[in-house]
Amino acid sequence: MTDDFDDRMHFAIDLARRAGELGLKYFRDLDNLTVESKGHQDLVSEADREVELFIRAAIAEAYPQDGIVGEEHAAVTGTTGCVWVIDPIDGTANFVRGIPAWCVVIACARDGETVVGVIHEPSTDETFYGRRGGGAFINGKPIKASNAASLSEGSAGTGLSNRASTKNVVVLLTLLLAEGGVFYRNASGALMLAYAASGRLLGYVEEHMNAWDCLAGMLLVEEAGGTVLKPDPKTVLSEGTQVIAAGKQVFPKLRALCSEAFRN
Repeated sequence: MTDDFDDRMHFAIDLARRAGELGLKYFRDLDNLTVESKGHQDLVSEADREVELFIRAAIAEAYPQDGIVGEEHAAVTGTTGCVWVIDPIDGTANFVRGIPAWCVVIACARDGETVVGVIHEPSTDETFYGRRGGGAFINGKPIKASNAASLSEGSAGTGLSNRASTKNVVVLLTLLLAEGGVFYRNASGALMLAYAASGRLLGYVEEHMNAWDCLAGMLLVEEAGGTVLKPDPKTVLSEGTQVIAAGKQVFPKLRALCSEAFRN
């Protein structure tokens, strides 16, 4: 099965890069991009939809019996127990405003457990990837989560969305600053998880994330030697999860702050 995960990982790396090239074509022609609002601070563009269709078509050809869950189109039910979980452009708010912090996210889960994760950032040509039990890498180079012992030794990524109370985020930031910590937010949760996996950030936390935004990055953090709050494999694909992912030493402290901030 390891070989199968390896094959799926290499397929996903290649696909994420090709999807990123397609996304870049739209990104370089923003004046002609059609953008709609899905809700408060929640945008979708023609690029999101077209890139997702491109990814779905490639998966359907290579793994026709697998399921697919994506942000912009209806779920496809498979028969193999494997489900591809995709976000064609994570960081759409950045993308449509010309900010180059966005990425293509492709994960593969088997029976609700993530086995492959790929996060490709086209603007920097960085591809973060890994498979369960195989380590985590960026463009071929192994990555490691932070070994910092204190929150004062770096920045912690924080997310917020319309799915959770902004009051809770304010509490979290207050607690984090009181610990001598610094918060970082670039409006792409998947990218911040990739940065946590590579030790650029101490960790990343968000009260609620959808599966397509977090599964790939959480696997990368684990494979890079970090710790994550384990999602429920039965509900994560349909309902999402709370995300706490960090280097091993700061994880307990970050989790304690989240417990206090998110308890409501």
